[in-house]
Amino acid sequence: MVPANEYKRKFLVVIDETEECDRALLFAAYRVKRTGGAVVLMSVVEPPEFIGLGVEEVLRAEAVEQAERNLDTRLARLRSIGDIKVESVIREGSGPEQIERVIDKDKGVAILVLAASTSPEGPGPLVLHFANRANALPIPLTIVPGHMTDEEIIAIC
Repeated sequence: MVPANEYKRKFLVVIDETEECDRALLFAAYRVKRTGGAVVLMSVVEPPEFIGLGVEEVLRAEAVEQAERNLDTRLARLRSIGDIKVESVIREGSGPEQIERVIDKDKGVAILVLAASTSPEGPGPLVLHFANRANALPIPLTIVPGHMTDEEIIAIC
């Protein structure tokens, strides 16, 4: 067991190309800045469907490159906020399944931070999935409203 004075919780943020992703990132960054710990940036690459020999590998490589670019963009955003400890992880597979695996594997991950979409179609597939499974998660789920401004998010952290 880790002594209480050495434990630093991790906030897991799923990184993608959505606008709301930045809301979750900002919330986690300012919570870590205020309370300590680390932000874990996670990108999930959906496996390509079988198309033909070699084509899947090209598609997979392109998807990983895009995920790395997304992570680099979010890392730059975190650097602009301040000195925040960051870890990053890229997984391939189903988003919810891979997120749950990271949570199960890394016992330092203490909070899953997602942000709700402002789309009229609903809050987004990850928010719906995890909100419906919140009682099954071993950690708290924080859902940041997608409409919140930077100032509003910073004020509550």
